[in-house]
Amino acid sequence: MGYRVVVVGATGNVGREMLNVLAEREFPCDEIAAVASPRSTGVEIEFGETGKMLKCHNIEHFDFTGWDIALFAAGSGPAKEYAPKAAAAGCVVIDNSSLYRMDPDVPLIVPEVNPDAIDGYAKRNIIANPNCSTAQMVVALKPLHDAARITRVVVSTYQSVSGAGKPGMDELFEQSRAIFVGDEVETRKFTKQIAFNVIPHIDVFLDDGFTKEEWKMVVETKKILDPKIKVVATCVRVPVFVGHSEAINIEFADEISAKEAQDVLREAPGVMLIDKREDGGYVTPIECVGDGATYVSRVREDPTVENGLVIWCVSDNLRKGAALNAVQIAELLGRRHLKKG
Repeated sequence: MGYRVVVVGATGNVGREMLNVLAEREFPCDEIAAVASPRSTGVEIEFGETGKMLKCHNIEHFDFTGWDIALFAAGSGPAKEYAPKAAAAGCVVIDNSSLYRMDPDVPLIVPEVNPDAIDGYAKRNIIANPNCSTAQMVVALKPLHDAARITRVVVSTYQSVSGAGKPGMDELFEQSRAIFVGDEVETRKFTKQIAFNVIPHIDVFLDDGFTKEEWKMVVETKKILDPKIKVVATCVRVPVFVGHSEAINIEFADEISAKEAQDVLREAPGVMLIDKREDGGYVTPIECVGDGATYVSRVREDPTVENGLVIWCVSDNLRKGAALNAVQIAELLGRRHLKKG
């Protein structure tokens, strides 16, 4: 016996990826519904590569009663209006927006890192999916934290345009094409030209000079991993279609060598260590597309601090950073709380 599952925001990048991941992982669905905004009502989308076509329902009229799990990939606005309605109808919401992440009554989950936190889901019947850049980082940090206790993290991100949705991907494509054919470059989604450029600005600026994306990485890492860890982030948008990369400097309370860290990471759940100290012996964003792993490369000791390491971390932001993590949360929820049959 399976579950009745709703994907909200099914026509977007992450929503479509959620459908793909549900199908690939053979999540036990007795019934699945695609839900989207009124303008997408009636649009047909494929359920992974099953050949099954789903006709989109209008979220304004959708009744969540009798459905078990709703995966929300529609942004903070729809999540604010409809997630509580779904939760009140008895449908557990797994939300990909930032809206509920720091709510003390909402678990913020990365299954490889803090699975026990999911036991608090019933307070609001809502579970939060973390920021894409946070998710991959904590998967890499968790085993190292267990081994030598992390005290401080300095991270610089290189985030793909798919993190800004389809408009971001379209803008990179259109600007690149315009440059090659000599047309005028138009900027709509991003604050500056993204083609052949990098932009040190993701989300809105806060009063302290950091951006909200950088703030998210700080507070979410503390909530998921350990509130005692000091974190500072610089988040940068780069002209890559899919796949986020991170350069992470880590300081530890206890001594840990690069070799010991490699051994720990090699056995860690969700981590794929590719670390050959030779040309091409590391992973880049284009190689992780379509994969669910968090890849770690270039593990080395930081000679500028006591008990320090530096690592390179890459992952498909639409997968582990969003859709895959949401489905893994649903699987964890099913094993621990919503057992069927």
